[in-house]
Amino acid sequence: MAQPDYSPSAERNKHPILAALQALLPERGRALEIASGTGQHVVWFAQHMPQWTWQPTEAHPGALYNIEAYADEAGLANIQAAIALDVCREPWLDGNPALAGPYDLVLCINMLHIAPWAACGALMRGAAAHLAPRGVLVTYGPYFEADIAPTPSNLEFDASLRAHDASFGIRRLVDVESEAASAGLFLQDRQALPANNLLLVWGRNNPPA
Repeated sequence: MAQPDYSPSAERNKHPILAALQALLPERGRALEIASGTGQHVVWFAQHMPQWTWQPTEAHPGALYNIEAYADEAGLANIQAAIALDVCREPWLDGNPALAGPYDLVLCINMLHIAPWAACGALMRGAAAHLAPRGVLVTYGPYFEADIAPTPSNLEFDASLRAHDASFGIRRLVDVESEAASAGLFLQDRQALPANNLLLVWGRNNPPA
């Protein structure tokens, strides 16, 4: 059997992301992870948040094996079988009422900058459709902010992404907020995490100005 793919960056950032989730979320709930990647994140979170049930997803069917390999090795009962989900194919989970939610958390790590811009609006609409009334969407990754000078490393990373695919690139937070608002979601919290990444929390309530 082939060894599953391994992501060094996922191994590094799983620790600060877990700490942020544990501080943010209640003791138990139901989570839908979008773009689960290798599966390292969902296994780590499920191990350390055992009262949560985790539903991993991936747009690329070939990646589902990788997620299942890590999940099977961990032997955790709170990880559901990984399923194919492309955020731009709306509605999500159509015809599968057992998976339709509601979810207390929709989690999306490092997707927006390696997907076409249309995926941002689709993520917001899909999350809004599947979140519980007090549920939150959490996104993680690099962003450009209006009043904060971008770091040289993020500028270089953005240039490399666009050279690889013109539809990719680090997104401006103001643009992401606009797409979220169109779906009825608003930025509730911003946390700066290592390596110039942000963990953003989106909910239904528009915070006071």
